[in-house]
Amino acid sequence: MIAPGASGPSMDTVSSAAWPVRCSNCGRGVAPGALDYRCRTCGGFFDLETEIVYAASTPPGVGSRPRSVLPVPEAAPWITLGEGGTPLVAGALEGRTVHFKCEYLNPTGSFKDRGTTVLMSILAGAGVREAIEDSSGNAGASFAAYAARAGIRVRVFVPEGASARKLAQIEAYGAEIVRVSGPRSGVAEAARREADQGAVYASHVWLPFGMAGFATMAFEIVEALGAAPAGVVVPAGHGTLLLGLARGFDAMIAAGMIDRKPRMVAAQAAACAPLWAAYQGGGAAVGWVREGETRAEGIRILQPLRGDSVLREVQTSGGTIIAVDEPSILRGEAELARRGFFVEPTSAVVWSALESTLGGLADPVVAVLTGSGLKAEPVAMRNHV
Repeated sequence: MIAPGASGPSMDTVSSAAWPVRCSNCGRGVAPGALDYRCRTCGGFFDLETEIVYAASTPPGVGSRPRSVLPVPEAAPWITLGEGGTPLVAGALEGRTVHFKCEYLNPTGSFKDRGTTVLMSILAGAGVREAIEDSSGNAGASFAAYAARAGIRVRVFVPEGASARKLAQIEAYGAEIVRVSGPRSGVAEAARREADQGAVYASHVWLPFGMAGFATMAFEIVEALGAAPAGVVVPAGHGTLLLGLARGFDAMIAAGMIDRKPRMVAAQAAACAPLWAAYQGGGAAVGWVREGETRAEGIRILQPLRGDSVLREVQTSGGTIIAVDEPSILRGEAELARRGFFVEPTSAVVWSALESTLGGLADPVVAVLTGSGLKAEPVAMRNHV
């Protein structure tokens, strides 16, 4: 929660509509003048106050969509670096054509930019001057870049063992890095403690704004294919990318642009796969999951905040969840690179997931490549193909 003073805007500078959200648990909104990251009444996480609406755009891109599509007040400045409009490139796997959505070509090298442009525009419109975030790397880099664009001072809480390349990127944008020892879950706890002391916690997980930005990816996929894909394969940690895509497809169904939602396939690292465990064995199975070491650091999430929603989307779409072991992650990096896609390990989990599910998916199939290989620590790939 936010307190008046140097850590954020004073109450009289914050519009009561600055945070257009409702608690997903009790349905209450945010108190007038407040910028809470979770519900003050029950502690629940927020969801968007209104449904996402589809609107076409030429050229493609997040910022080129009408404001009616995204939960950014008309009076707020649009904080953009030209995100979105990424290519959808056809590739071959097992004699089939797979379309790869190259999200690593966003301004900071990851899909996070689609969500951050929405979040940072709302922060700027609310008069926020300082904020914090926690991240394993990509969200932090995106947050730092868009904050620099908006003139907002930020601190990013990161795991002590995060990729040096991602940390260098965060620092290059002028953000302050706060290193936290221990597991990734401890980083989020440190950020929440800071928020409880009055900092504006602009969490890409607790706040739902990023999902509205991710919905535009679904718009672009359908616009490029001229039809709804039969299946979409994505990496999943908290699963907000999958949820944002699902809402984007729902919006296109509501607009009469498509008549079905694709089967949603989530790929997790086997070393930390709570969504996969819950999908396979129910809630009891999650208790056996550990936050193990993995190259796919971007999806090393032990307790996905919106996990129930992710499971529901996967199940209702007829999709599945795949756990990918470390040798298969390395092989995925190599296989994708051999086809011209240089991606980080988190993105590479989609390769094994494609191999596991492609036979059961009709055409067209889309796999989302979420982050650039330039962000990852180098490893020799020639022995993994």
